[in-house]
Amino acid sequence: KSVVREGKRIAFDPATTSIGLKNAAKEEKSDSFIERPSPIDMPKATKNEAELAGMREAHLRDGVALAKFFAWMDALTKKGETVSEYVAGAELANFRAEQSGFFEPSFPSIVGEGPNGAVIHYRAAKDTARGIKAGSMLLVDSGGQYECGTTDCTRVYHFGGDAAQPTPFQKEVYTRVLKGHIAVDQSVWPENTPGHVLDAYARRPLWEGGLNYLHGTGHGVGAALNVHEGPQSISPRFTNQTPLKEGMICSNEPGYYEDGQFGVRIENLLIVQPAETKHQFNDGKYLKFERLTHTPIQTKLIDLDLLSESEVAWINTYHQEVWEKISPRLTDEPVALDWLFDHTQPIEKPRPDDDDASAGVGAAAGEDVNGKPIEAATSAA
Repeated sequence: KSVVREGKRIAFDPATTSIGLKNAAKEEKSDSFIERPSPIDMPKATKNEAELAGMREAHLRDGVALAKFFAWMDALTKKGETVSEYVAGAELANFRAEQSGFFEPSFPSIVGEGPNGAVIHYRAAKDTARGIKAGSMLLVDSGGQYECGTTDCTRVYHFGGDAAQPTPFQKEVYTRVLKGHIAVDQSVWPENTPGHVLDAYARRPLWEGGLNYLHGTGHGVGAALNVHEGPQSISPRFTNQTPLKEGMICSNEPGYYEDGQFGVRIENLLIVQPAETKHQFNDGKYLKFERLTHTPIQTKLIDLDLLSESEVAWINTYHQEVWEKISPRLTDEPVALDWLFDHTQPIEKPRPDDDDASAGVGAAAGEDVNGKPIEAATSAA
């Protein structure tokens, strides 16, 4: 009110300013305020090169912590041990605390086994936490605040090795979520495009199966600041017309939640970067994403029949990047290094001629790799 009494006008961002402040200024003078977006939001959302370098380093440290955590969980559950969600969350925080420059979790970790994974913002309590064991499907959504940057990553793992297998429905859902994740990651779009345009990329594979999720696909992330930062987002809320701009950081986290059974969410953080395109319509600029997060995506949960060859190639490329970036930091951690190696191996789609029995018959019958008689192939040559 004192500012208004001095004859000055006040700018309010209607998206973030309370109605009480607006009314207080209005009581003094009806034309004392101007509604406009905050002049701070966009400069903060578009990171400079120093901030981006810090975010890249923070995610490398986080990748080490997550590899050590999942290796620890994998070893215990394979031995038949049970770990409570609460203890797992505490150990995850300890693994992050081992990393240089770690301050605190960027938000309370979500560690949900089975049906608790279907509770989107679940938080385990010591007395009611479920046990994680062989056969458990676990959703872990967590992040860290480091002196150089902020992380936020979600992974779903099915424990117990080959002896415990997920259900066909769990694999279908996981794969459809992964397909949507890949579609957003690979998208290219013209500058000044708002984030809601990309949201359907993530949902299409789920929609095709009659499935969906009831949260946004991505939020902005601060550089050593708030893990949820605006004004940009990727969601079906088409009222948010903020364009995705070079230097912004967004999460990519499609999911699916089967109440009372399990939840799936796969989340990486992404940097908006310039894209090189063959053409530039109207001399326009095009944008794409650079991946920040480096943590394996469990292939045990994938239904390979649902993936295209290009999606398989994306997974293999991503895992190669994870191995190359994280393994040099695990040379003194043999358990975690072995786990990382096992979980970044390339995959391939099954082929009709991969059937062991038929391959054996073909070899005995004197056929070449194309199924032709050897004699015929030789004479034709």
